[in-house]
Amino acid sequence: MTINSMTGYARVEGTHDAGDGAGEWQWSWEVKSVNGKSLDIRFRMPGGYDALEIPARKLIGAKLGRGSLSVSLSVARRSAVKALNVNRELIEQILELQAALEAEGKIYPSPPRLDSLLSVRGILETDEDPAQDAEQKEALLAALLKGLEETLSALTAMRAEEGGRLADMLTAHLKTLSGLSASAKETADLQPGQQRERMKQQIAELLEQSPPVSEERLGQELALLATKADIREEVDRLDAHIDACRDLIKAGGVIGRKLDFICQELNRESNTICSKAASLALTNIGLELKSTVEQFREQVQNVE
Repeated sequence: MTINSMTGYARVEGTHDAGDGAGEWQWSWEVKSVNGKSLDIRFRMPGGYDALEIPARKLIGAKLGRGSLSVSLSVARRSAVKALNVNRELIEQILELQAALEAEGKIYPSPPRLDSLLSVRGILETDEDPAQDAEQKEALLAALLKGLEETLSALTAMRAEEGGRLADMLTAHLKTLSGLSASAKETADLQPGQQRERMKQQIAELLEQSPPVSEERLGQELALLATKADIREEVDRLDAHIDACRDLIKAGGVIGRKLDFICQELNRESNTICSKAASLALTNIGLELKSTVEQFREQVQNVE
């Protein structure tokens, strides 16, 4: 199983035969996906298609685990023959009103013009969207859901392709972290000599204090210095976290949140190594660790 990105885009268009001999429906789905903490879906649908939202959410939830999605649907009827209806009743009412006003002397008598009558709103009606019965409507909604499924398949393919590139980048960052961890361990092995010199200097300063430091206090200070100089536990935990990330990437699936949590642990160990560094070389390695962990974390934000 591979990992998937949360970023993607897909658009699919199609048609559906109305089954009434009056033409067909043209539709198009457009789905945009970006990073999100969970699966967040926003719909934009034309009026009269709200019944699609619930099955559409179920369909998306079955295919995607995380991401912020914007889902748009457009539907239009393309009629084979457009029926032109003339509202004769309305024309008769207009003519009667004109005759009455002329008789009352409120307007000058004038012959009615056909183009003026036809320009009145409601006189001409084009039957663009014939009424559908329940069976036809159900067939259209089923066709639209099938179209959405095709769109989601295209989207998941794009997210998987992007996920493959993400996996390569994440693996490269983990390789860098492993190398830095090994360098930190090698550099830390050189610290005892440097730490002994620091201890000698600090012991001399403690012994010169007045009144002199007690043996118990001196032992506590030496133990504290020795503990601060040891980064073996941090390096071991760092290596364990790196291995855990590799295992997750290899397993694939919805792993973004788990990787994000491990990033916090990687950063914690890097900070501790920096704070315990007794040499400039180890400090520089710690800073490189922190920088690489941040780059790794930025890419993890795109993982589903």
